[in-house]
Amino acid sequence: MTMSNYDLVIRGGTVGTATAAFPADVAVKDGRIAAVGLGLPAGAREIDATGKFVLPGGIDTHAHVEQVSANGLTNADTFESATTSAAFGGNTTLIAFAAQHRGLDLRKVVDDYAALGRRGALIDYAFHLIVANPDRKTIETDLPALIREGHASIKVFMTYDLIKVDDEPLLDLLLTARQNRALVCVHAENHGMISWMGKRLVEKGYTAPKYHAISHPRGSEAEAINRLIAAAELLDQPIMVFHVSTAEGAAVVRKARGRGLKVFAETCPQYLFMTKADLDRPGVEGAKWMCSPPTREVADQDALWQALALGDLQTVTSDHAPYRLDETGKLAAGPNPNFKQIANGMPGLETRLPLLFDALVSRGRPEFNGRGIESFVQLTATAPAAIYNLPGKGALLPGYDADIAIWDPARTVTISDDIMHDRTGFTPFAGTVVRGWPERVLRRGEDVVADGMCKAAPGSGRWLGRTGGWAAEPTGKLVADMDPRRNFGAELL
Repeated sequence: MTMSNYDLVIRGGTVGTATAAFPADVAVKDGRIAAVGLGLPAGAREIDATGKFVLPGGIDTHAHVEQVSANGLTNADTFESATTSAAFGGNTTLIAFAAQHRGLDLRKVVDDYAALGRRGALIDYAFHLIVANPDRKTIETDLPALIREGHASIKVFMTYDLIKVDDEPLLDLLLTARQNRALVCVHAENHGMISWMGKRLVEKGYTAPKYHAISHPRGSEAEAINRLIAAAELLDQPIMVFHVSTAEGAAVVRKARGRGLKVFAETCPQYLFMTKADLDRPGVEGAKWMCSPPTREVADQDALWQALALGDLQTVTSDHAPYRLDETGKLAAGPNPNFKQIANGMPGLETRLPLLFDALVSRGRPEFNGRGIESFVQLTATAPAAIYNLPGKGALLPGYDADIAIWDPARTVTISDDIMHDRTGFTPFAGTVVRGWPERVLRRGEDVVADGMCKAAPGSGRWLGRTGGWAAEPTGKLVADMDPRRNFGAELL
């Protein structure tokens, strides 16, 4: 009896990549892709994927997991529940946050979140470092060391009273990132506009959840992105703009990229599939649809889809921020809070990929000119792996990790609260019907989801240490103020 060269062969499916879709078998050996081709030899184990798509596992690069908010609320998910939910949604890699708050030591923050990940994660994961306390120790000691150790992306908020970073310390963070080759990711909204608008609404008695949708003026996004880009350009530091929600915000990104600046940007399903009308519900029910930035208008949805098709926005993430609709979450301030007292955020790890597959592959959004499966793979796996420098992830290529999702393109599912695997207790997409669903998910060649069941053990996911990679490299194009050849010889970088 001849021993098989392969541990596993997935046979008879259609392999999807960021550039093509084609019939092929996929062979796995020692947790990695060993071969992609037709008529591969038998494996020790085989999966029949006839009629199915065989795709890279999704990479969700923006999820709040087991995270304490600035107001002291811990969101609903643990690393075990969040990564279980992510896997059932077709994901094999997650980037969550290690969230510093004012007065906290960043090194201890990272150690604490790392312990949570080691204990609970079922899929592979990394961290963005949220910096809200940009003191000298954080900037000069902790960040450089942590970046060297494999935490190569930083997140900054330009709004929220308790965690916002103002313009001058933002420049300090951008400089440290440049010196140590890390990518800076930013929640970009104008804090003054949001604060003023929120107070004005509450003072006049407009307190229902629906008023959250106008408490973040749409102009606050474009203004802050413009200001962020100006700061990043001054230092020649690459940036990622998180959760772009407006046509104007996408236009600012497009203009900057057109000038050759290294600006990346993402959006989220809530901005592609929802509008502010979703918050207009009786009582506090609209709190389920509260996120920041808020959902906008149909015209913004169209602009964001076009921006994704053009490459102005490169990824679609969940911004998973799970707060239950009870006293542990959105109703922590009481049963009838005003919108300023309600935790912002909605769950989305499990629904992100099915919603996008339905829109891009099953329905075929016209902006993508018939390249639905290729665009789906690019936006949800290949581009995230490239931008965040996750070697061996995001594609089904020999030598890459065997992170694979097998999709049934014919399966129709009505999304509902009771089929979700996170701990939020609801999904804002309940009632949405999608065609296409991940039926089997493998992480490094091992089943994580199969036969409708979770097969992986908590803690079996691996932490992914990484450098900043190409995305974090400066362009080398210095503005006159920072160029010694044009600023009287001043060495400022």
